[in-house]
Amino acid sequence: MSTIKQVQVTFDCAEPERVARFWCEVLGYVVPSPPEGFASWDEFNRSQSPEERGSWFACSDPSGVGPRLFFQRVPEGKVVKNRVHLDVRAGTGLVGDERLATLEAESARLVALGAVQVRVLLADEENESCIVMQDVEGNEFCLD
Repeated sequence: MSTIKQVQVTFDCAEPERVARFWCEVLGYVVPSPPEGFASWDEFNRSQSPEERGSWFACSDPSGVGPRLFFQRVPEGKVVKNRVHLDVRAGTGLVGDERLATLEAESARLVALGAVQVRVLLADEENESCIVMQDVEGNEFCLD
């Protein structure tokens, strides 16, 4: 029996490269080199049939610690809340006003990249503050 050592997180989306590049900026991830034999991703895409062109894109953690993110084009749009979402850990170890200020600053940075701030959930007896966001295609994620 084998033990799984890595996972990849896959997103269904309309514009894979656009969404991947957004998440590169959010997480400090990088776009991998184009497939062998191609000098650029544009060159690779030009070699594909029209229906395959731009149908997927990926990004990865340059340190190799975080999971690879894979984005694949699907014909249908997003219609309901995600069943799985990413928590972007921007306020780890912070509490109270300091945490909220850090989350708000990160939210402003991400809004400038095309994200949408949905709502701020303030700390209560059980949970610290977090901010619910949407990426450039409306997929929910949390800043916490």
